[in-house]
Amino acid sequence: MPVIVVVLALVAGAGVGLLAGAAVAAQRVRASLSDERRMLAEAEERAALAIRQAEESARAVRAEVEASLEATRRESEAAATARRREVEEFAAQKRGEIERLEERLERREDALVVRDETLSQREAALTRRESEAEELRTQLELVLEARRRELEQTAGMTASDARAALISDIEDDAKREAIQMIRQTEDRARQEADRRARNIVTLAIQRVAGEQVAEASISVLALPTDDMKGRIIGKEGRNIRAFEQLTGVNLIIDDTPEAVTLSCFDPVRREKARLCLERLVDDGRIHPARIEEGYLRAERDVEDTILAAGEWAVADVGISDMHPELVKVLGRLKYRTSYGQNILLHLVESAHVAGVMAAELGTDIALAKRCTLLHDIGKAVTHEIEGSHALIGAELSRRLREIPEVCHAIAAHHGEVEQKTIEAVITQAADAVSGARPGARRETLESYIKRLERLEAIAESYPGVSKAFAMQAGRDIRVMVNPKEIDDIAAQVIARDIAKQIESELTYPGQIRVVVVRELRATEYAR
Repeated sequence: MPVIVVVLALVAGAGVGLLAGAAVAAQRVRASLSDERRMLAEAEERAALAIRQAEESARAVRAEVEASLEATRRESEAAATARRREVEEFAAQKRGEIERLEERLERREDALVVRDETLSQREAALTRRESEAEELRTQLELVLEARRRELEQTAGMTASDARAALISDIEDDAKREAIQMIRQTEDRARQEADRRARNIVTLAIQRVAGEQVAEASISVLALPTDDMKGRIIGKEGRNIRAFEQLTGVNLIIDDTPEAVTLSCFDPVRREKARLCLERLVDDGRIHPARIEEGYLRAERDVEDTILAAGEWAVADVGISDMHPELVKVLGRLKYRTSYGQNILLHLVESAHVAGVMAAELGTDIALAKRCTLLHDIGKAVTHEIEGSHALIGAELSRRLREIPEVCHAIAAHHGEVEQKTIEAVITQAADAVSGARPGARRETLESYIKRLERLEAIAESYPGVSKAFAMQAGRDIRVMVNPKEIDDIAAQVIARDIAKQIESELTYPGQIRVVVVRELRATEYAR
């Protein structure tokens, strides 16, 4: 039993101890819970404060973001508005350009329509013209065929014969080319003979002393007294006008005492006028009728002088068997010049040079002189016949029965025809020696004379023109027309046409006056 009591006591004591410990533990737990509640309350207060701060920060950030978004939106709207305005302006500008382009295209389309219509009309006109041209071509072919048959009948030559003649001409050309090649080969061989040729030419120049010739374009006539000038001029200038129109020579009456000057580029015309005026002055009676009568006499005298000059040239060279017509043509060269050198004296001088060369070479002296004396004979008729004076002279000599060697030398002295004889070579060399010596020629005068001759030739080429004179050093050209063929209106037309042709074909200083003179003379005889 005591044991049980003791055990109970122990159990009771243990229970009391447990209760006491439990109370202490409970108290401790209550204290710990109170601290935790306090800490939790503090944490909740801090959390609430942090939440309030965070909310305030969030509201501030939201307000900033909203303000920024609002500013950005306003800027975007302003930019979009400006861009929209620019786009609208650009679109309006482009619409205007497009409208103008459309208007331009419409106008161009209208123009193209008009041009298309014009082209259609032109095409139709061209079609008609082509048809007409085709008809004309057909007619022309028929006419040509008929003309060809007529020519065949007239000439007695068929088309095959003409073709054969053409082939023959081509063969002749080929032969001439072959001859030229042979000549080139011969030229290389002739180079070996240059030294001897120079010696011969030098010897000829030393043995022939030619005169220094310089032709002028004026002649001076001495008067017995100065009162004669008034008679020459005549009442209101009628005598001097009649003299100039008849002779084609300018009569210059100035302050030179007891002298008048006759000016003309043509020495033959000037000599006729000089003789006429000289006889009028000696006679003392000067009026248009006497002037005409005196001029006719002067023409006959000059023709006699020309014949005498030709006979002198032939005799001086030593030729006695020349055709009379050739002698007369040769004498006409007394009044012609080439670059200021008298042609007749040049021919005589060249003939003597050719004789010296022929003697040194041992060939025919008389033939060489004959060839050289006639080498420029064509210059006497170059104003009448178109072409080179060498070929014209050869043809003239051939018609007047000169021997072939002479005709060949005349044609070949300027290299237009191949030189085939020693006389042709001598003729060319003698011509060069005479023309190249110092003082022999003056190119300025020749150019001046050729220009004046061309002036007269232009005027005389018109139908109805009887005579034409270049006067006043080429500044004035007087054209005489036939009053039966040309009326007053036609005379004006001729003057204008001559002036236009001179402008287009000639080069000259200053201006040239063209005067067309139409004079009607009525003549009847009382029987």
